[in-house]
Amino acid sequence: MLIAIPDVLDAAGVARVRTLIDHAEWIDGNATSGPQSALAKRNEQLPEDSVAAREAGGMVLDALGRSALFVAAALPLKVFPPLFNRYTGGQDFGLHVDNAIRMKRGTDFRIRSDLSATLFLDDPATYDGGELVIEDQFGPQSVKLPAGHMVLYPASSLHRVTPVTRGVRTASFFWLQSMVRDDGARRILFDLDQGVQAVAAAQGQGDPATVRLTGVYHNLLRRWADA
Repeated sequence: MLIAIPDVLDAAGVARVRTLIDHAEWIDGNATSGPQSALAKRNEQLPEDSVAAREAGGMVLDALGRSALFVAAALPLKVFPPLFNRYTGGQDFGLHVDNAIRMKRGTDFRIRSDLSATLFLDDPATYDGGELVIEDQFGPQSVKLPAGHMVLYPASSLHRVTPVTRGVRTASFFWLQSMVRDDGARRILFDLDQGVQAVAAAQGQGDPATVRLTGVYHNLLRRWADA
């Protein structure tokens, strides 16, 4: 399932994150690449253990916790600490697939990467190129969202970032392990959740149909969830 999550950060939140990261020291983006990605990746990245990355990443995580749409779509169990990258001067990231297991260096923290996320931090009118192109069953999907908006998609997808030919494209990116491993099951649960919310808005939380559908949702989640 590929879904856009609007307004993860509002304008003030984007500005606070940018204040932290813009003047930090950036390094070659291949610092966190696997062997395959290193052949295709040309960008810059904040060191994951830098003060700026940790503080800005904490702000992103706090914002995600306030997004009901993100929680419903992802059903997150563990989230890799957000990282930050930027592209300029023709830099791009060729077609690749993310590693199945992501490990935080120097710790025992690791996740199975069920979902990948990109949180855009630049106004799309300020740069050319930089589209995130995700291959799915309906063909290539090109994503370029307003600052503060995020796209969530299966980490198993082949994807790429097109060359940035004008300006700078800055983003936060990370992976997460969902309570529900199977993407098809997550899609069913998300659609059901949205239906329950619509019925509750029309009929009320105490309406028998709302209660019954809520029960179906939780029983399916109980059947499919790892935790």
